[in-house]
Amino acid sequence: MQKLTKVSERIYYLPPVQETDRPILGAVVGDEKTILIDAGNSSNNAKLFLQQLKGIGVEADLLVLSHWHWDHVFGMRDISVPSISYIKTYEKIKEMQSLSWEDKDLDERVRAGTEIPFCADTMKKEFGDERDIQVQLPTIVFEDRMNVHLGGVTCEIEHVGGDHSSDSCVIYIPEEKALFVGDCLYANMYAEKWNYTVKNTLKLIEQLEKYDADIYFLSHHPAPLTKEAFQSFLQLLKNCALLTKKHAGNRGAIRQEMVENLQRDLNEEELETITFFVNGH
Repeated sequence: MQKLTKVSERIYYLPPVQETDRPILGAVVGDEKTILIDAGNSSNNAKLFLQQLKGIGVEADLLVLSHWHWDHVFGMRDISVPSISYIKTYEKIKEMQSLSWEDKDLDERVRAGTEIPFCADTMKKEFGDERDIQVQLPTIVFEDRMNVHLGGVTCEIEHVGGDHSSDSCVIYIPEEKALFVGDCLYANMYAEKWNYTVKNTLKLIEQLEKYDADIYFLSHHPAPLTKEAFQSFLQLLKNCALLTKKHAGNRGAIRQEMVENLQRDLNEEELETITFFVNGH
């Protein structure tokens, strides 16, 4: 079972579950208020988080969403506090409210290309035959950025976009030097082939590099990343983006130059990242 993990007196998180696509859920505890980061992919996911927080004496006052994808918002109905989102996130969630989540309707949307098999499959695993899914709308929306003061600690919420979802936001806690990145650094999955684009990736990296953080939470990484590990991940994306641009999406040329630069064979993550950039070229 997922177990609440303490990072500091101010920050806790519930680890992700790959099999059913549960993301990291975060809690930032101030002297006056506590804000949750993302609502989880189901009532069970949200309830588990709330129960474990209650077990250490923490009650939620606010919720902020990193983006609109189902695995980050379907737990909202069970988190009965004011919720915050970027304006485009609100609009995408509103569109979701009219959809059915039964197997036949999910399968039809997969065939039509408006849903992806990965999400449909993990949704079925998370919910089983119980599909009482009620998509809730955020109660507070913002444009570009918003700051929330919790008492002794601050959450700086900023829209950053990216290929994974154009509404993606990050949540920065300057007093803790912590950055919740959400899914913004992952590839675009709502495409015929999963992909990164050079333009969006380089713009996103430039935005993320301005944050002075020591710990980074990526929603589907099993544990937070150190500054060194995060910078290494950004460098991989930057290298692949620049080589994709240089070689006009030629996979062989990109791979050869990267091997020469690193003076070793490429690992699985590097090869996959090259593929995603070639797909997006």
